[in-house]
Amino acid sequence: MFKKLIPLVMCLALSLAFSTSCKNGNNKDSNTTDSTAMNEMQSRVNEYATVKLTTDLNQLTDSERKMIPILLEAAAIMDDIFWEQTLGNKSAFLDTIADPTTRRFAEINYGPWDRLDGNKPFVSGFGEKPKGANFYPADMSKEEFEAFKDPNKSSMYTLLRRDASGKLSCIWFHDAYKEKTAKASELLLQASELAEDAGLKKYLKLRAKALLTDDYFESDMAWMDMKTNTLDIVVGPIENYEDELFGTKAAHESSVLVKDKEWSKKLEKYSAMLPALQKDLPCEPQYKKEVPGSSSDLNAYDILYYAGNSNSGGKTIAINLPNDEKVQLAKGSRRLQLKNAMRAKFDKILLPISTILIDPAQRQNIKFDAFFSNVMFHEVAHGLGIKNTITGKGTVREALKEQYSGWEEAKADILGLYLVTKLIEKGELTSITAEDAYVTYMAGLIRSVRFGAAEAHGKANMMCFNFFEDKGAFSVNADGTFKVDFEKTRLAMNEWSAFILKIEGDGDYAKAVEYIAANGLVRDELKKGIEKLQTANIPKDVVFEQGKTALGL
Repeated sequence: MFKKLIPLVMCLALSLAFSTSCKNGNNKDSNTTDSTAMNEMQSRVNEYATVKLTTDLNQLTDSERKMIPILLEAAAIMDDIFWEQTLGNKSAFLDTIADPTTRRFAEINYGPWDRLDGNKPFVSGFGEKPKGANFYPADMSKEEFEAFKDPNKSSMYTLLRRDASGKLSCIWFHDAYKEKTAKASELLLQASELAEDAGLKKYLKLRAKALLTDDYFESDMAWMDMKTNTLDIVVGPIENYEDELFGTKAAHESSVLVKDKEWSKKLEKYSAMLPALQKDLPCEPQYKKEVPGSSSDLNAYDILYYAGNSNSGGKTIAINLPNDEKVQLAKGSRRLQLKNAMRAKFDKILLPISTILIDPAQRQNIKFDAFFSNVMFHEVAHGLGIKNTITGKGTVREALKEQYSGWEEAKADILGLYLVTKLIEKGELTSITAEDAYVTYMAGLIRSVRFGAAEAHGKANMMCFNFFEDKGAFSVNADGTFKVDFEKTRLAMNEWSAFILKIEGDGDYAKAVEYIAANGLVRDELKKGIEKLQTANIPKDVVFEQGKTALGL
């Protein structure tokens, strides 16, 4: 059915980017809506609370202030590329939507599919969101892909397209988006000339080069070496969540950041603990035999700008990069906590959720420091466990294929809670208790579950929530509020951690598929709770006022 929605004329007009969904040929007016539909669309837009992204720019030098508009411009280019990767021609799509509210919702979702409601289409004339987004031809089968003999077909940085004869071919990102990547590269070089920090200057130059070659190793290594920079930018093809067909293609995004040096200083001590924390993981020794890189660091930032994949649907509040396993094993990874975005979600969403769905006696345990710690150690946990299977199936990512992202997010979720628990027990985290961590974690799961179970984080949240429910880690009161059983939560946390680490370490694809199909779903009790939140008009997520105007530049 979906193939019928792709006129060849538009496909050719998109300069190598096949539009995976366009209006169908029945001339139906997709913008004809009655007042009820218009009110429903406004309510969907209202599910996102508006937050202004800013920071204290007085802490920056004159050169750093001059760099920000340049970095913002480079980030905006990543936004344009992501539109091509997820849908096709942004303007051609948005110009078909007359209703401004529907158009706004489409901008938030980067297309006609509601990313917080199972990717259901909300614009008439569009079908199911393609699993492979716009990375692959819409009519390509998995069998055809497997039969295609090109060593670059599974690269994170290639598109698959059809040549004139209809056969598959690979196109590197830097060729597919040549004009845009060239401009972004030029902007990063301009910014590097203003950079006063030697590490940032080196990284910007290498990242500029990487955008033109799709070889990101050197720039990733340089990014890991940055320790004294105040400004930072994540830019390029990063995460593979958008590719739900094979889980390999990286989507473009960008985040422009300013380090919170005071908070970052508090976090420094945890990096040195990673090897010991790895040894403490509650699993059999073979599933924790790798030693995490010693250059991993934790820092807190204010984010000034979201673009592309990081800005679509549910917004990220922490960054754990690079994703390259070779870099992780050599140097670890950097964990960036986006403090201003995190605070916004806590104040506007998590606290209101707790007043409705958390047992009244446990609401005192909902604390920002607990939320911050749970999120921070979620990112730390990505670097723990095992990167290469113990069964000879290659990396965990390769073995679990399109299932990898869901399981990796579930691993980070539960190991993050485990690490918080251990550090509280060791006296390293003193501002919160384990009870604070557990109750805040429960509220956080409910918050995240509202993103839907269509993408990796949603599936991970549901698996965690359902495992805890099956183990009696919480109960549901007569009034519909959730009450955490602290001892059962601790036991379930250890058991779920061991289960996930074994799935990943074994590279057990069949079990991964079977388990997530049975347990990555929203059950009845949680549905009732989510309905209460909808009735109370509590936002699902946030959107941003951002850019030069928001910053007063």
